[in-house]
Amino acid sequence: MREKAKNAMRLILEAARFDVEEVDDPLDLSAVREGVCLLVLCSNDKNLISQFDKTNYSLMIDDHEMNCKKLLFSIDKDISTENCIQWGVDEFVRYTGEAVLADILNRELALDLTPSKSRRPQVSSSAGSAAASQEPTGISIPHFPIKLTEQAAIRTAGVQGTAKLRFIPYYLFHYTSTGEQVYKDRRIPFDADGWSALNAINGIKVDLDGKQIEDTDIPGGAEVCNPHIRKEEASERMITELIEHLTQKVRIKQEKGDAIFYEEKILKPDRKNITVDTKQVYIPVWQIRGKKIVEVNAFTGELLSEPMDEGVEVF
Repeated sequence: MREKAKNAMRLILEAARFDVEEVDDPLDLSAVREGVCLLVLCSNDKNLISQFDKTNYSLMIDDHEMNCKKLLFSIDKDISTENCIQWGVDEFVRYTGEAVLADILNRELALDLTPSKSRRPQVSSSAGSAAASQEPTGISIPHFPIKLTEQAAIRTAGVQGTAKLRFIPYYLFHYTSTGEQVYKDRRIPFDADGWSALNAINGIKVDLDGKQIEDTDIPGGAEVCNPHIRKEEASERMITELIEHLTQKVRIKQEKGDAIFYEEKILKPDRKNITVDTKQVYIPVWQIRGKKIVEVNAFTGELLSEPMDEGVEVF
């Protein structure tokens, strides 16, 4: 069983872009990648595990000494360590499957290399708001709920790195338009009612539904980013774009004798008939910094194709 476990662990670590080699007993593997050294033990032997947990290991590369992390895989649920990254059956099954998928997609597998004693609780994104990694700050802001855990965000990003929770400001608009214009025999209504949103930093528009906003404390350690666009400016832009969207070109056909004439008229809604209710809200985003910076929407789970900010300020 130990040999099969060792082969599977090699597959997982190589999928995470580690250089993996076998080592002498009692250990199984060593894995090195960009300043990280990992020693692996696959065992259920409590005495061997205890010795592994207590021992400090280091690796000398080019006259530079590097402390090694320790990864234990054991199917014994009663085993507990203080100084190891400890994987059981759940982690083994998950990462083995993800390693195969990463190989198929030719992308890097992201691993949780947090020591077991300080691991954060994992909450499924389907169970509502995910548990935050820190205690609440006492800062309450209107925001969309956090539905993606840190580790789920790292797996979605497909890169290994440090994750940071950030709250990106948005202006949420609820707009209404009424009224109509009549031109000759044409009646043009300008009725509209809906929601829209604008990124308060980079000005990109998105579709948001304000019904899911919650006004609760944010997790400790999270960044709250300042808007770069003023609320008045955002509201004015929303009104201007709504007027442009509702504007219609009307063409009237007229006949005079043997001649046919066409008359065009551009009809716009009256500004006084448009109401825009603007509210500043925040969207939670996981930013993963590794070989590159990748951002994942913590509310929708969507991998973002471009950063939601442009070098934001933090308060």
